Amino acid sequence: MNKPYRSHLKSAADLETTYEAVRAGFVALALEKNRRATPYVAQARALKAAASQARRPADLLKISEIQSALVTAAGISDKAANHLRDADKRKAVEELIKNFLTPAGANFIEELVFRFLLTRGDTLGGSMRNAGGFMAQCKLTRSIIAHLKLAGKSYRWLHAESNVWSDMPENDADIELHLRGLSWQTDGQFRTLIYNLTVPFFRNNVDLSLFNSAPEALGRQMYSNAAAYIALGELKGGIDPAGADEHWKTARTALDRIQTSFAKLKRKPHTFFIGAAIEAKMAKEIWAQLQSGKIENAANLTDDNQIASLTRWFCSL
Repeated sequence: MNKPYRSHLKSAADLETTYEAVRAGFVALALEKNRRATPYVAQARALKAAASQARRPADLLKISEIQSALVTAAGISDKAANHLRDADKRKAVEELIKNFLTPAGANFIEELVFRFLLTRGDTLGGSMRNAGGFMAQCKLTRSIIAHLKLAGKSYRWLHAESNVWSDMPENDADIELHLRGLSWQTDGQFRTLIYNLTVPFFRNNVDLSLFNSAPEALGRQMYSNAAAYIALGELKGGIDPAGADEHWKTARTALDRIQTSFAKLKRKPHTFFIGAAIEAKMAKEIWAQLQSGKIENAANLTDDNQIASLTRWFCSL
């Protein structure tokens, strides 16, 4: 019986994440954090320039273009601001001025900027909790696109925000930052990949779902058709070894749910796992599932050769 994982794995040890890969992963996260922080730093600079018109803290209320920034500096997130009346936001800003900016004296503008950045830092921290998964999706997407282009195949892609399918662009640099789906043809048959789909059979999110369908045919009816699924997989991009076991437990539970739900419908799609942080104990469990046929393929996200091999298999399904 063909075992696709054998193309890039010889033992459980091959799945383990090396110290060098962990180090590189943390550096990549730091760079991503700096990239995401850039707009906030620019906003803080603009806030400082605009606020400099004020001679005293109370004058800040007269500068119309910084009112939303004052709300942020008062400790109210964008999400929270959507649920507050204008009067409530005004009260929060007045408290900011009374309790923090006025006591700062001549340094009230610096105090304002610091407090603005403090709230924006919380926003950034929240977005960074999902950064590992986002970066993992980008890396896998780029690998799939590279394989398709190498094979001379065109693809279509689904824009994450507009939810519109578009043809492959001439310049697809950074396209992975904006998509949540890809579609191509294998032996004349359409294949469409959707990221982060809630599968109707068990009402849980699946990181990767591959369909035997053209993108235009996808929808609630197709998602409810067990025969349309070719493969489903879990992708865990967190690089911190301390959270590795928890990521695998989550993925293992999801894969078990997939297999059980499809078995009830007398279907057995391909299943696979890709992870960035894989410790020795995890690697042995994953290897055992591969050998028993419980899952069909697996790869360590930090190993480019493993990802390339799994991508070739995935695109051939």
